[in-house]
Amino acid sequence: MLDVVIVAIAILLTSYLTFSKRLAASLNWKATVTPLASIMGSGFLVSAPLLAGVVGNLALVCMSMLLLVAFLVGAAIRFNIRYFEPIEDKGHGVAQNLGFLSRFVLANAYFISIAYYLQLLASFVLEAAGQQNGIAANMITTGLLLFICGIGTWQGLEKLESIEKYAINLNLGMIGALIVGLAIYNLNLALSGTWGLASLPVQLDFNDVRVVLGLLIVVQGFETSRYLGDEHPAEQRIATMRTAQLLSTVIYLIFLALVTVLFREGLGSDVTAIITMVRPVAIVLPLMLSIAAIGSQFSAAVADSAGAGGLIEEISGRKLPIRYAYLLILVSTVALTWETNVNQIIAYASRAFALYYTLQCAIAFIVASQRQNLSHKSLRLMNFGAMALVCLSVFVLGIPSE
Repeated sequence: MLDVVIVAIAILLTSYLTFSKRLAASLNWKATVTPLASIMGSGFLVSAPLLAGVVGNLALVCMSMLLLVAFLVGAAIRFNIRYFEPIEDKGHGVAQNLGFLSRFVLANAYFISIAYYLQLLASFVLEAAGQQNGIAANMITTGLLLFICGIGTWQGLEKLESIEKYAINLNLGMIGALIVGLAIYNLNLALSGTWGLASLPVQLDFNDVRVVLGLLIVVQGFETSRYLGDEHPAEQRIATMRTAQLLSTVIYLIFLALVTVLFREGLGSDVTAIITMVRPVAIVLPLMLSIAAIGSQFSAAVADSAGAGGLIEEISGRKLPIRYAYLLILVSTVALTWETNVNQIIAYASRAFALYYTLQCAIAFIVASQRQNLSHKSLRLMNFGAMALVCLSVFVLGIPSE
């Protein structure tokens, strides 16, 4: 019966998100769903098993800390949307120089995240096939990179980007169905008197803290609002980015609270463990999550490829044609694929985005310190300075789970 409920909810929610005329006409929803989908995409798949393997039943606490850091960093980026964007290309001050550097850093972060998304996709494909083979995963990832960058070089990624909307809606529909399924599962356990958390040994040390820092990528994605200026005005991006972060925070915390009952010893650092973890809840969930994972990771890789290509073209002053940018992406991401595994790439992506966030917080600090009559100026400066140090710590200390 629960399988039927979960499938029905997934179909209804996905259909509503896809075919609702009200949502299609809402500019606020369009500006919200882009950062929301980025935050919820891969992080929702890997956060539970990775945190379970490192911190056990403290996963909810650690996720809360990551989400708090993300929201406070988001405040710096929202500040930059309002106050730095209008002056970003005017003059050559310290803030403008850091802004140019941050574009370069973000382009490199996109390189890593593209490899991350496709390595994760390959892991879920092989998990669905009952295989665990590093070489096969790298070959799948390389093939997808050749396909995406080849299309981009040949005729641009506009046609591939059109599938993003459907992949996002499918992913959000699956997330909604999973949460309802977990809620019913927990309720049934409680009513039968069998609810309880596994006794997992947890001895947090400095190495574990470094691993948790290396998981910042699981709540990354809110910065996409910063680059939607061609489609949405600043105040709308600020408001919808805040909404996306708050909504994703609520979803993540509910999910972690409900899924902790499924934690057990031996999860280790298997990023696809969510598939086997949810099997006791409903038979259909592993297949549904595998489908959603493959679709969402492919669309995310396409989106970041397009974003990286645009940034490279912009950094070069439009001197480097976009097709050559995609060739550069291809060479870089294929090299990353064969030099790393999926756990390493998660930590590398976290560190790359942490460096970008460090620069954005530094920019916010400089701009705020230079503005007169700024409300809550001292509080803002404390936050921007503190978050710059936190993100720099992630960049320096973040390591992969083993």
